[in-house]
Amino acid sequence: MLTTKHTISALVQNKPGVLAHVAQMFAARSFNIDSLAVGRTEDPDISRMTIVVLGNDSTIEQVRKQLGKIIPVVKVHDWTEENLVQRDLMLVKVAAPPEKRTEIQSLIEMFQAKVVDIGPKFVMVEVTGPEEKIEAFIDMCRPYGVKDVARTGIIAMPRHPRSPRPQAKEN
Repeated sequence: MLTTKHTISALVQNKPGVLAHVAQMFAARSFNIDSLAVGRTEDPDISRMTIVVLGNDSTIEQVRKQLGKIIPVVKVHDWTEENLVQRDLMLVKVAAPPEKRTEIQSLIEMFQAKVVDIGPKFVMVEVTGPEEKIEAFIDMCRPYGVKDVARTGIIAMPRHPRSPRPQAKEN
């Protein structure tokens, strides 16, 4: 069976213990979480968990069913087949001796990243975008020395479906 990456969204009640309950469900069934991000929604009583899971179709179906059984979970959706906007946020500390800073700054500009802290021997950079962009930036920084990395995990929302184009009237 084919193992693929699935992006699952779970709307949950915003109350203590819900994250632990969900994490325990994954651990008890030996499901691996590739990425997990949680934050409040427009409704302060509801949080959105964006969970990226590797698995085949039957594993993902089990994940969805088990999540749906957890009482504080309001709604579960597998967005994998949808047209999504996905983003990851990373802070990365890169070794940056003075003689290499121009090269590193060019890299930062190329990736539309942002310097958020600078020290005598390093530069801390904020990079946002799709996971592939984040990974590519890390790869490009490795020759300089990646000192530390912190990432938020994937967040995602489906794109709004486009309205059909008006058809020309036939005469």
